[in-house]
Amino acid sequence: MTETDLTAALIRDGLETRFIGQRVLHYPRLTTTMDRAREEARKGAPEGTVIIADEQTAARGRLRRTWLSPRGNIALSVILYPGRERLHSLIMVASVAVARSIEAITGLKPVLKWPNDVLIGGKKVCGILVESSVRGGVVDYAIIGTGVNVNLDPAGFPEIQPIATSLSGELGREVSRLDLVRGLLREMEGLYLAAAAGESVYEDWRTRLTTLGRAVRVTSGETTLEGTAESVDRDGSLLLRLPDGGLTRILAGDVTLRDQGPTSEAR
Repeated sequence: MTETDLTAALIRDGLETRFIGQRVLHYPRLTTTMDRAREEARKGAPEGTVIIADEQTAARGRLRRTWLSPRGNIALSVILYPGRERLHSLIMVASVAVARSIEAITGLKPVLKWPNDVLIGGKKVCGILVESSVRGGVVDYAIIGTGVNVNLDPAGFPEIQPIATSLSGELGREVSRLDLVRGLLREMEGLYLAAAAGESVYEDWRTRLTTLGRAVRVTSGETTLEGTAESVDRDGSLLLRLPDGGLTRILAGDVTLRDQGPTSEAR
């Protein structure tokens, strides 16, 4: 066993969380952790169940884009059962948890790109996907999927090298996936419980957003708009200032930072 090996027992041992990570299902290879988590959630898996894989063979991001998830990275999904009023906060909880855990383990200073990317040096190091099932106004389940480029050499993947980075690439050394996973689960639970107690992660999330104040192109459905990302609302929506001075709210969409060129869901 090497330092970068992960097992369910190692992740759980001394984790000191109430529920997130107290049940871990680890797989050497899966199509996607999201698919497996969905199966578990539909069977009533305990809240906080973590599905983690060393490698994903059919990973995808927002808008069903393919992303790379080879060995050496972190690919995990967490099953939660929040109230409907808290669904909008899950992307904030997940994003801030990733940023805090990277800071604590590596000393690097990631920033967030609305709505779901974590960047270092302008390049993507992590993508987050939140999926939920709601019936009759009641949340059946929610799943936070997180993929972090940990010990990946982007030079080995020409299709993503211009837009992606990794923690090991930034530091020039390998990073313990175990330490990062454990730190991420602790941060996620702390933020999730704080939100349940009425505290807000909004301010922390907002201050980390590199998108704000910048010229952007936003694609939402069949509509593409350009303007300045002026702010974000507490429900997570982006407030876009248009060239004519009007202000529009974007609930979901794909953002390109116009001074950086296009980004991608591939990792």
